[in-house]
Amino acid sequence: MRYKQRPAGSNWGDFGPDDQLGRLNLLTAEKIRQGAAEVRAGKSFCLSLPLDLPGGSKWNSRRQPPVLKPVLRNNRSNIDYQLSQDDPHLTDVLCDHTVTLCTQYSTQWDSLAQVGSLFDIDGDGRLQSCFYNGFRAEQDIFGEIEREPDAHGDFPPAPARFLGVEHMAATGLQGRAVLIDLHKHFGNAKRRVGYAEIRQIMEVDNIVVEPGDIVLFHTGFAQMLVDMQGDPDVHLLEHSCVDLNGRDEELLRWIDEAQISAIAADNHAVEAFPSEKLDLPHYPILPLHELCLFKLGIHLGELWYLTPLAQWLRENGRSRFLLTAPPLRLTGAVASPVTPVATV
Repeated sequence: MRYKQRPAGSNWGDFGPDDQLGRLNLLTAEKIRQGAAEVRAGKSFCLSLPLDLPGGSKWNSRRQPPVLKPVLRNNRSNIDYQLSQDDPHLTDVLCDHTVTLCTQYSTQWDSLAQVGSLFDIDGDGRLQSCFYNGFRAEQDIFGEIEREPDAHGDFPPAPARFLGVEHMAATGLQGRAVLIDLHKHFGNAKRRVGYAEIRQIMEVDNIVVEPGDIVLFHTGFAQMLVDMQGDPDVHLLEHSCVDLNGRDEELLRWIDEAQISAIAADNHAVEAFPSEKLDLPHYPILPLHELCLFKLGIHLGELWYLTPLAQWLRENGRSRFLLTAPPLRLTGAVASPVTPVATV
C-alpha cells in the first residue's frame, strides 16, 4: 500500500490499489449502450474550439498558442515538396508539419496527474505532494525532477510515470453525457453557482443525472472566445459568464454522490478561480479540482465548445447524447487537447 491514510471523502482504493482511471471505471458497456440509445437524429457536433483559440497569450501568459512548422527534407521545407526535385520522373508533392503545442491552451482534458495536493499520506504529520489513489509525486509519478534548465535553456522531460492521460485515452472515453445549460438561465452575467441553482435548473429543464453519466456545463464562455476571433478581451471575459462555486459543499457532495464519471465545461477552469481564501492553515485554491482530480478521480474538461449543441438540445427538448471524447494517447502527459464529438 502506497499510503497509510487516505483523504476524507476520497475513494482511493475503491477501484483497486493501482487504479489509474478513477470514475472512468463507471463508463461500463451499459453506459456506452445507453449513450448509443440517445443517437436518434444522426447529427454530430464538434465540441472543440479551433486549437489556436483563445488566441495569443493575453488570457494566460504561461500558455502559448500552437506553432506549426514544416518538417525538413534535404534541408528544405517539406511543405509543397516536389519529389521531382530529387528525381525528375516523380510527380508526388508532399507536406509534413511538426507542432509545438501547450496541452492546456485550448479545448482539453486534465489527467489525474494534473492536480494533486499536499497531504499527510503517511499519518506522521508531514505533508507530501501526492495525487489520486496515493501516487506520490517524486516517488511514483515524476521522480527526482531536475528543476534547472539545461545548457540550451530547455527544461528536461518530466513525463508522468503514473496517471498520465494515455490511460484515459485507452478507454476510448465514450458514453452517455448530459448537458446542463447554465447560459440558458443566466446569460453572460458573471456569477458563481452552487448546487441549489443547479438543482433548480435540472428540475425546470427536466434533467436527470444517473451514475456513470458524463456531465457538461454550458456557460457561453467559449462562444465569447469564438466571437472575439483570436483577440480575447481579457477584462470582458473575466467579468462574464457563470462559474461553478467550488466552495459550495453541497455541490461537491452532489458531484460525489451522483457518481458522475467525468465533468467538462466551456470555460477555462470549470470552477471559479481563484476561490475565496479561508481562515485555515492549509486549503486548496481549486477545491473542485481537488475533489475531482485528487480525491475521486473525476477527469475535468475545459474550454469545450458547447453552444451549438446546447442550442440544438434546447430546440429539441433534450439534454442527453452520446459523447465520444478520447484525449491524445500521449504517454506521460498531464493533460491533452481533445476533439470531443456529441452525437444526438
